[in-house]
Amino acid sequence: MKRDWLLLALDFGGTKLTAGLAASGERRWRAHQRVPSPPGSNAQSDLEIMMGLARDMLAPAKAPLGAVGASFGGPVDAAQGLVLLSHHVPGWEKMPLRESLEERLGVPAAVDNDANVAALGEHRFGAGQGCDSLLYVTVSTGIGGGWIVHGRPYCGADGMAGEIGHMVIDPIGPVCTCGQRGCLEALAAGPAIARHAQQRLAEDPQAGQALRALVGGEVQVVTARHVSQAAKAGDELSRQALDQAARALGRGIGSAISLMNPQRVVVGGGVAKSGPRYFEAVRAAARVTVPPEMTVDIVPAALGDDAPLWGAIALAENCLRAS
Repeated sequence: MKRDWLLLALDFGGTKLTAGLAASGERRWRAHQRVPSPPGSNAQSDLEIMMGLARDMLAPAKAPLGAVGASFGGPVDAAQGLVLLSHHVPGWEKMPLRESLEERLGVPAAVDNDANVAALGEHRFGAGQGCDSLLYVTVSTGIGGGWIVHGRPYCGADGMAGEIGHMVIDPIGPVCTCGQRGCLEALAAGPAIARHAQQRLAEDPQAGQALRALVGGEVQVVTARHVSQAAKAGDELSRQALDQAARALGRGIGSAISLMNPQRVVVGGGVAKSGPRYFEAVRAAARVTVPPEMTVDIVPAALGDDAPLWGAIALAENCLRAS
């Protein structure tokens, strides 16, 4: 692999756009930018914003660009470099993102789903280093997953392996964004945590005082981040809301462990920053779910919000090796 070329990493999220620039063989950012997606954004506007970030970072660069890797927050046909759709941003249906990036940037590109890319990032550079197999789970607005099997991403027959968020945990549970009832995402993702806390606050006006104070008494604006902050401050209602979500996540992860028996499970995303109590609840629920002979090694992500971005660097490195 050429070691004096630059690699561009792009992360198309549902609410934010992030770009990073690194030199091949280096493990630090030469440049890094993150911006929120503007209200009413669509595929074309997000792509133009991302290209602007790329131009800003590449303009002062001394070395040439060698390849680009892209992480996308939605289903992707990685082999074709095709975005299938976005659940959050309109206009991405059947978008040939790899082809578009190669035309605009003039270098080889690779594209995959954000959970798969984050799994690759954690495997190569983060909490999954040294593991032959791992499951990466991201818990934020939604819940996604990515598998590494024998050191390589496993995408499945339809490129959709790892959709742990749409594993049904409770058949009579709340309706999920996918239309099913009781998916893990509907029970353990950020909006589910916020919804549960809001319901408890409405039912008991005396409960959750620390949480109420964080939002100035405006119960309807409570988010999972508020719940996590209040839980860390000792708010019992918030702790219970997080515990309930953590137990659901642990059951889902336990089922995945029982099926695939990975060496390690790495959990990232905004909700995963909720602290040690949250992780202990996840681990406890998973242990109850799996056969006693199986390993339950569940750890926080090491790369934080940049796991998909470092995974995109790994994709770019693979492109550079192949060129």
